[in-house]
Amino acid sequence: MDPLIYTVMSGAERVMNAQQVHANNLSNLNTAGFRANLEQAGSADVRGPGYADRVLSSVKSEAVSSRAGAVQDTGRSLDVAVQGDGYFAVAQGGADGAEGYTRAGSFDIDGDGRLMLGRHAVLGEGGPIVLPPHSQVEVRADGTVQVLMDGQTEMQPVDRLKLVRAEARSLTKNEAGLLVARDGQPLGADAEVKVAGGKLEGSNVSAVEEMVATMNGARDFDLQLRLFKAADNMADAGSRLIRD
Repeated sequence: MDPLIYTVMSGAERVMNAQQVHANNLSNLNTAGFRANLEQAGSADVRGPGYADRVLSSVKSEAVSSRAGAVQDTGRSLDVAVQGDGYFAVAQGGADGAEGYTRAGSFDIDGDGRLMLGRHAVLGEGGPIVLPPHSQVEVRADGTVQVLMDGQTEMQPVDRLKLVRAEARSLTKNEAGLLVARDGQPLGADAEVKVAGGKLEGSNVSAVEEMVATMNGARDFDLQLRLFKAADNMADAGSRLIRD
């Protein structure tokens, strides 16, 4: 069979995978702190005898967009937004104590007083942040978490959010949707990263860009099917020549 058919098949598969990337981005259009996956195409030579003039295509979605999402006021004391570049650090939940990073800042407090982001414990300078019994909580611009404990009149600092900074190309997204360092090493805290309490950053997905990419993908897939038919016709014509 002509190697062109394999090339066309890989092209069609790449388009299908790319459509899945854009569909996932669109489905998280309203997910706070979500970072859009970027579609990246690659190629590989088709091995075998003959002249090396055929390649296979592939798509990767391990890169993420570093564009900031829109920030809105919520007035909720446990909603926190990163100002500028930076990420919150949370525990991935495994036995190895690995860290994950995110821009999502809609925190909650569980029954044990731990500051949580979904099922992930929010990390401070001393590990997971645990709040004592309190009547009020506040997050300052430098990430310091302070509470007003029962019977007191002044806010008391408990811990400071671990805030990190990293270039987007040095991060990738894991299965849980958290960003992790490509080298697997935890990032160091950056005191220059600032936050704003009572605010929440939304997704950085652009609905218009994703829809345009989806429509372009549909046209590309149609082109791949036409090439597949052309390759099949060429293979059939070659078979007839041999028979004749």
